[in-house]
Amino acid sequence: MTASEQRMTLKQPAGNAALLSEQIMPIKHAVPDSEQLSVGDSASVDCEQLPAAVVALTVSYNGKSFHGFARQQGLPTIQGELEKALATVFRRQVVTQGAGRTDAGVHALGQVVSFGVDAAEIPQNPDKLLTSLNALVSDQISVRRFELREADFSARFSAQSREYRYRLYPSPTPPVFMAPYAWWLPINRPLNISALKAAAKLFEGERDFRSFCVTKSAQDISTVRTVFKVHVFGAQHLGEQCLMIQVFGSAFLHSMVRVMVGSLVEVARGERESSWISEVLSACDRRAAGETAPAHGLTLWQVSY
Repeated sequence: MTASEQRMTLKQPAGNAALLSEQIMPIKHAVPDSEQLSVGDSASVDCEQLPAAVVALTVSYNGKSFHGFARQQGLPTIQGELEKALATVFRRQVVTQGAGRTDAGVHALGQVVSFGVDAAEIPQNPDKLLTSLNALVSDQISVRRFELREADFSARFSAQSREYRYRLYPSPTPPVFMAPYAWWLPINRPLNISALKAAAKLFEGERDFRSFCVTKSAQDISTVRTVFKVHVFGAQHLGEQCLMIQVFGSAFLHSMVRVMVGSLVEVARGERESSWISEVLSACDRRAAGETAPAHGLTLWQVSY
């Protein structure tokens, strides 16, 4: 993405046509970032075209029925649903930005979506706005929180860290309640959790993740990203036990977390040594990594600003 393209994205002028919360580990790194943001790019702001204010909405959704977050002509998407509802409420076209462009089938608990408003459009009754939006969007989407932010705020470019969580369900029998939100691993022997944790640590720091993303999406961009922390722990939902992989990072490439998880599962099954992750990172070749974990196990948990 060029600096010029970022400026157009960040302005957000008003009216521009253009399951579990345990053991959250707060990350306080202030790292400017965006998905698919190349090294050396910067998000500058043209103050003359800033809106009076920016509305930031926290949105949760079940991604099963959607073709990802980003709008696509003729296909149901989270952004498309939200912009359609916002157009009804504000009686104009509303262009939004999302903190994370989740893939088809991926869920979100704390997605953040922002858009600019004129002074006369600033909601005086945020609760009424939330009620209206929730009445208009799919029942698989919940607009949970309203914030009024400064005029140069961007859900995407102002984010300092993003947290994703992936649920694994290693068991000889399938889950019931966790089924829509966890990858069932039908195993007859325990996973090697120690090896999995050791391998997960190798992702931390600034790394080239070219091996861990969709090849086409990595053309002509930097694939260097910073992962602050990868934490592995047990969790429970409605009496069903799962293994949670919690990943904090500045930004993520297309399917990056899912390929990371798919590779970690190979280590946990005993098919690879923990050190194999370092070899895959060095290869800078998608073919060197493991499979892409199913989308439904992944949730965009929260975004920090």
